[in-house]
Amino acid sequence: MVESLRVNNKFKKRKGPVVLVIMDGVGFGKYNEGDSFAAAHTEILDKLMKENPMVPLKAHGKAVGLPDDSDMGNSEVGHNAIGCGRVFDQGAKLVSNSINTGKMFEGDVWKKLTDNVKIKNSTLHLLGLLSDGNVHSHIDHLKAMIIRAKEDGVKRVRIHALLDGRDVGETSAFDYFDPFEEFLSGLRSDSFDVAIASGGGRMVITMDRYNADWNMVKKGWETHILGEGRSFKSTHEAIGTLRNESGAIDQDIPPFVIRDGDIPIGTVEDGDSFILFNFRGDRALEITRTFEEGDTFDKFDRKRVPLVEYAGMMEYDGDLHVPAQYLVTPPSIDRTMCEYLTASGVKQYSISETQKFGHITYFFNGNKSGKFSEELETYVEIPSDKIPFEQRPWMKCAEISDNVIETIEGGEYDFIKLNFPNGDMVGHTGNYEAVICSLEALDLSIGRIQKAVKSVGGIMVISADHGNSDDMFEHNKKTGKVVYKEDGSPKAKTSHSLNPVPCIIYDPEGQGEYKATLKEGLGISALAATCIELLGFVAPADYDKSVLDM
Repeated sequence: MVESLRVNNKFKKRKGPVVLVIMDGVGFGKYNEGDSFAAAHTEILDKLMKENPMVPLKAHGKAVGLPDDSDMGNSEVGHNAIGCGRVFDQGAKLVSNSINTGKMFEGDVWKKLTDNVKIKNSTLHLLGLLSDGNVHSHIDHLKAMIIRAKEDGVKRVRIHALLDGRDVGETSAFDYFDPFEEFLSGLRSDSFDVAIASGGGRMVITMDRYNADWNMVKKGWETHILGEGRSFKSTHEAIGTLRNESGAIDQDIPPFVIRDGDIPIGTVEDGDSFILFNFRGDRALEITRTFEEGDTFDKFDRKRVPLVEYAGMMEYDGDLHVPAQYLVTPPSIDRTMCEYLTASGVKQYSISETQKFGHITYFFNGNKSGKFSEELETYVEIPSDKIPFEQRPWMKCAEISDNVIETIEGGEYDFIKLNFPNGDMVGHTGNYEAVICSLEALDLSIGRIQKAVKSVGGIMVISADHGNSDDMFEHNKKTGKVVYKEDGSPKAKTSHSLNPVPCIIYDPEGQGEYKATLKEGLGISALAATCIELLGFVAPADYDKSVLDM
């Protein structure tokens, strides 16, 4: 438990609430071409940035606990940083360090899983995203595990490889799969049998989150575990054929199984060991539940549940302790802003639609499920549409705004936080026109909330967790020029950006308690102390400094 916050005598708390608006995936672009945020008609945000204190914040790399400033930020680490007011080493960095030092391979779980397959002469399975996106996984982690498995005497390894096309180029699969197949060929021997056994696009199978579409997990289970589905002789044949037939980008490639003759080469059987090598939790929980839940599992008919030793790369839910076994210990994030506010008697309201509900609650609270106080906290989830986001680019902006406006006017809550997913979820589709539409819908919603905030004498803080919609075209890294496809159209970029994000302070009843110019050079972790100060408290001494200059 934390102590209550001290009252800040230098700042007079406003009559209305502090409303924190997180525009997921909205940053300031580096390039004019492909910057949807700059291109969209956002009259309200433009005016807010012009007439109110505003400063860019870092939202990638070391500013959010990632290994290097070449690493793009993501929604998980972004909400961690915003919510806890400090920067913790995050999944990618923790896993890399654990592998580089050998700590992961010296741990009890790795030894247990590898010993299991050696004793039973069975198979070690590795499932995850095959790319170097470093948001959910990294191909180097997978390679290191395979090499070590061979060194440790494992005889048979099967990889279940998900195509990315979201944190990396939208049609870059061959850039990863073909060299990886060569890597496996170099390791293969009479005593070491290793191969890719199945795959499919990450937005089609396996990697659902927040219970949005369990059918994705069902398809993954049937593909990876049961070996059911369309089969091919090689991954190159599978990806090429399915891409040509469907016209899909990598994240949407249908599932496939690799066969030897008519037999799938990598079904999961009793006595096997199975590792999910993705380190990020949100899209790992459902497939983990499918393995670990017994007779109570009711999401779909699993048909057959092999008895395996299962482990995740990390603990994906620290409260529920899921999975039961994991290879690397996640960061222990404590003393989050919401915990301090609860201890200080502040009533809080959190809302988003399904796609980002866990971010505004679980990740914001330091990877903690549930509330700090049932009496002081309210969570609201608006169900997301179950269709491609480019077909409904406005997503649930209106519904979220309706709810927030009613809550502001009700006067019950001191702190309201919300996430608009548009810039990120639609940004990942690579559909430039749809992203423009999504941001204009976002702008209208912020305008509606602004009026409500002003009417009750509150404050609105507008920021983001990372960039995405601000960098929608691939650019040549050396020249900075747009990369074009054969048909003359710009090549879409579907991954997050390395760009800074806005921080706008809308305080219509401000009395000059802080300077109009905000502090520069800070990261999004500064938002916690900022909100705490605007609520009339003194931020914890070890929190990263607020953007306010009082």
